[in-house]
Amino acid sequence: MSMQGYLRKDGRKGIRNVVAVAYLVECAHHVAREITLPQREHAHVIGFPGCFPNEYAQKMMERLCTHPNVGGVLLVSLGCESFNRYQLEQVVRDSGRDVETLVIQKEGGTRSAITKGQAFVAKTVQTLQNIPTVSVHLSDLVIGTVCGGSDGTSGISGNPAAGRAFDKLVASGATCIFEETGELIGCEDIMSARAATPELAIELRASVTKAAQYYATLGYGSFAAGNADGGLSSIEEKSMGAYAKSGASKISGLIKPGDIPPKGGLYLMDVVPDGPVRFGFPNISDNAEIVEMMASGAHMTLFVTGRGSVVGSALAPVIKIAANPEMYARLQEDMDINAGRIIDGTANLSQIGDEIFDMVQTVASGACTKSEDLGHREFILTYKSFEPIGPACLPV
Repeated sequence: MSMQGYLRKDGRKGIRNVVAVAYLVECAHHVAREITLPQREHAHVIGFPGCFPNEYAQKMMERLCTHPNVGGVLLVSLGCESFNRYQLEQVVRDSGRDVETLVIQKEGGTRSAITKGQAFVAKTVQTLQNIPTVSVHLSDLVIGTVCGGSDGTSGISGNPAAGRAFDKLVASGATCIFEETGELIGCEDIMSARAATPELAIELRASVTKAAQYYATLGYGSFAAGNADGGLSSIEEKSMGAYAKSGASKISGLIKPGDIPPKGGLYLMDVVPDGPVRFGFPNISDNAEIVEMMASGAHMTLFVTGRGSVVGSALAPVIKIAANPEMYARLQEDMDINAGRIIDGTANLSQIGDEIFDMVQTVASGACTKSEDLGHREFILTYKSFEPIGPACLPV
């Protein structure tokens, strides 16, 4: 399939060409949202709500504002927050993108800031429409996968089908990322056996051990009442289903949010913070995980759901994979792939895996996913803290 995209200064290629309108504190969120309304198909709102960012938040915003799907950036500041907007603006400018910072306290207030911001976005959108495209290959793509609203069908249809697609993508040179170490508890031994090196196997096992300790300190794990209502019996059963998303390829490396995989292959993303439990539940919603995938360069995310989810994402498309045929019948206007056909016997894992593989290429060629077409632009970024990964975590 012929795929076309946009070449960025760092050599990466985008499959979308959007303007990111980034608020730097919750007080600027409304202004940022209003700025995008006339260009809602081309401008996406992202942002960080806190007055006092930490190293993680700064890194995430820098990675997101220079995501390969982003062509230009408007930073929206109230003016008195502590976010280092000067550093963020310089990072974006150094990446070759058009960028402007709007400080509401200096612009005269809400209406004045919205008017100025809309003018910048309109001009940038026009400029981006004239950028020539280049060929995109599977080896240029980074694809993430998450699962949310899991039920008893997720682990036997949608998740393993996504894993089959991952195997084909990895074999084609793509970079694939799976995540949520808190939902891999009990899978650490079989997962580490797939590590490319013995040193990486130790790191993979340690990441799950850390997650188990983190959740034990919280007093609850990544197993919700909705999971039980959907037929899952325990975190171990849920973990086996979540693990199936990774497929069967060897695991090339372990990364943390915002780390860019250095080459193609399969990577585990460790999303549980390092150090003491300070910031509550590691990912308070599925969108937090999608944002972390994007910060590591994911062009799109495969989202497997059994109970059903209607969310999408800013900046990068989300492909919805329905694991449960009954849910698909109810929510098909939000679903892209009906993996529930595995349950009712009208398709097998390989066939659905092939459909997902084909749809990745179709979406990379410019076709909208259901969530894109519906205008979903969910985004959430909160506090975390991570230590840098070590050399054993990366491919030899």
